[in-house]
Amino acid sequence: MIPDNKYNPKAYFAATLIVTYCFWFTGAYASFQDELSELYLLFMLAGLMAPFLISLFMIFTSKSSAVKKDFVNRLINIRLIRLKMLPVLFLIMPFTILVSIVLSLPFGGSVSQFQFAEGFSFSYASVPTLLILLLAAVFEELGWRGYAFDSLLSRYTYFKASVVFSILWSLWHFPLIFVNNSYQYEIVDQNIWFGVNFFISIIPMGVIISWMCIKNGKSVLAAILFHFVINLSQEMLAITQFTKCIETLVLIVVAAAIVALDKEMFFSKAHL
Repeated sequence: MIPDNKYNPKAYFAATLIVTYCFWFTGAYASFQDELSELYLLFMLAGLMAPFLISLFMIFTSKSSAVKKDFVNRLINIRLIRLKMLPVLFLIMPFTILVSIVLSLPFGGSVSQFQFAEGFSFSYASVPTLLILLLAAVFEELGWRGYAFDSLLSRYTYFKASVVFSILWSLWHFPLIFVNNSYQYEIVDQNIWFGVNFFISIIPMGVIISWMCIKNGKSVLAAILFHFVINLSQEMLAITQFTKCIETLVLIVVAAAIVALDKEMFFSKAHL
């Protein structure tokens, strides 16, 4: 068991938000300058890697061999992933999106949303969008599940840790609405309420990811895989932003159902 005092969530999240914001706001400025159109990607990548790099720093300066061993085990031990959870891992997000499209039809949503999207909803210069989706899943979860979430579990119940993490995760994305051609920039440009919906949707999504991770022995690999499935699911079909607002409501229902069905776990104090 890892002593609670080996984690410092306040220091971690403060450092992560400050470092990410510095890089991403710099990247946002550079993204609108023609002469810096390629350089801005370096700032974006640095901000994306911040949760992971700060996580590594916190882990290896914790002076706790237990924290280090636990991180390595959760990163490389594939046996932590439970086979019976794989169908849920792969299907829960596609199912949520399909339900959202069906619910949008009575409100004027088009059946064409069931078709595969012709392309991605955003781009970052010459970098393949699929690679961006993969890197986001990898670097985020290496940080969030490597140190961040456990640091919150050292202070709170599973439920409170999940909610606090989800709110902070949502705030972490804030600078992206100022980055030219980013997904967040594009949807805010369409309608500011679409942007608001994006930030709200992250909260139930964060609860679901946290639950998935816990159910797989807090496996970092499981979290990365699930995050990547989420990213692909959001881009696969020609879903409209109106339907994504409905999807947020569906996600809230799904997250609430998960908490209700597993309330004994969610409302107990975590044992690290």
